[in-house]
Amino acid sequence: MRTTPLRVGLIGYGLAGSVFHAPLVAASDGLVLDTVVTSDPARQAQARAEFPDVRIAASAEDLWNRDPHLDLIVIASPNKTHVPLATAALTAGIPVVVDKPLAATAAEARELAALADRSGTFLSVFQNRRWDNDFLTLRRLLADGELGEIQRFESRFERWRPQLKGGWRESGAPEEIGGLLYDLGSHVVDQALVLFGPAVRVYAETDVRRPGAETDDDTFIALTHASGVRSHLYVSATTAQLGPRFRVLGSRAGYVKYGLDPQEGALRDGLRPTADTPWGEEPEHLWGRIGSGESPLTGAGIPVRTAPGDYPAYYAAVAAALRTGGPAPVTAYEAAHCLDVLEAARTSSRDGVTVDL
Repeated sequence: MRTTPLRVGLIGYGLAGSVFHAPLVAASDGLVLDTVVTSDPARQAQARAEFPDVRIAASAEDLWNRDPHLDLIVIASPNKTHVPLATAALTAGIPVVVDKPLAATAAEARELAALADRSGTFLSVFQNRRWDNDFLTLRRLLADGELGEIQRFESRFERWRPQLKGGWRESGAPEEIGGLLYDLGSHVVDQALVLFGPAVRVYAETDVRRPGAETDDDTFIALTHASGVRSHLYVSATTAQLGPRFRVLGSRAGYVKYGLDPQEGALRDGLRPTADTPWGEEPEHLWGRIGSGESPLTGAGIPVRTAPGDYPAYYAAVAAALRTGGPAPVTAYEAAHCLDVLEAARTSSRDGVTVDL
């Protein structure tokens, strides 16, 4: 088994590349950030300042033609580039991680998965919110049966951003794959599917609230899972008063958790995960509560220690899979199932119907 570090090329150095992927790759044992691809001079300078040994490339083509090939390509460029770049990397036989959403459609995602299978090349999708502190805590509660039989799952990823920021994420052009449904919606739908299994029915409401906005900024998705659980998922940039991140109702008890996982904020502030310092932990006053017949607003219920968030676990699993031939931590087929739901949600909202999967 190879013991030298696996060399990583990162395509894109915007929010996803600079805040999430570059720091997490650099902090992972067995991985080294070799090359950053960006044509923007300011981002090139930023990458060099943050990672002095990194090489800079102006285009992805430089990576395909490099000899020897890099050991992993991470695609953190705008959504519309995900499929063509992933196709090029897989065709060249280079393992790939693609930021979510993998594609615009489930059909495209399955085509990429099939290409990876045919070529025997590793392909994974970056769904970091599976390693959020609250999600890890909820998985533990469900595994222990502390809530009983789950009846309803409420998940909110809400923000208060009344002013538009601009850029492709807020573009209404279909080819940009912008809007919250495919952005934050990719997270909350993926989490619901991991927790409660496949969805059989989808209903959605997508709205454009802010003046001048071109695409959805306030969206609700209702899922009926084959397991019988109902998930109500909210993503919004227009929420003046934020609701609980999770409210999970079971036959025995409920779990309510406010606040977002602290890892994104820490990465934005320039903090980095290291082996000798705590990472992903939150103070006790932010812990969720478990109870029955009580209101968390009164301080009732029993505090539940929040598990530390663990984004580094994703790239640790990627490195292990590349060395051993093991499974990807998030597969393209899982991403396709998520896109099935997102496409159904778009149809539901547009036509005012409930969509059966």
